[in-house]
Amino acid sequence: MRRRVLFVCMGNICRSPTAEGVTRTLAERRGLAELFEFDSAGTHGYHIGNPPDQRARQAAAGRGYDLSALKARQVNLYDFVRFDHILAMDRDNLELLRQACPEPQRGKLRLFLEFAGSFEEVEVPDPYYGGPEGFEYVLDLVEDAATGLLRTLAKK
Repeated sequence: MRRRVLFVCMGNICRSPTAEGVTRTLAERRGLAELFEFDSAGTHGYHIGNPPDQRARQAAAGRGYDLSALKARQVNLYDFVRFDHILAMDRDNLELLRQACPEPQRGKLRLFLEFAGSFEEVEVPDPYYGGPEGFEYVLDLVEDAATGLLRTLAKK
């Protein structure tokens, strides 16, 4: 049975598509792709239909991740039923998900960095208003959490 994982940030153009692309690629490289389905969405609809931020795509490409096929979308009610794991990039978006999520599905909601093993951060910072170093740091956090996520879910 495939495990469905949804990554969520605010606009779905920086952090959550990075998490989707990195986790998908790591799963493919480890021969685990058939075990998973990955997607990403935003709690807000600011960027629906847009590709990930150019800086996110460039930083990801520099590490061998291709985000070019991804398009921003907003979380919808069906996502709470469809996905087994809904992972927010920060507490604010986790709270927005909790407010929108039907009670029986709330156990699916977590912070993505709960799966990280090498960092003490709890939230993936939003790099949107900063420079390229912010996007690189997001990748550091995401690679670590994605590795932990795959290790955890592949055991189940």
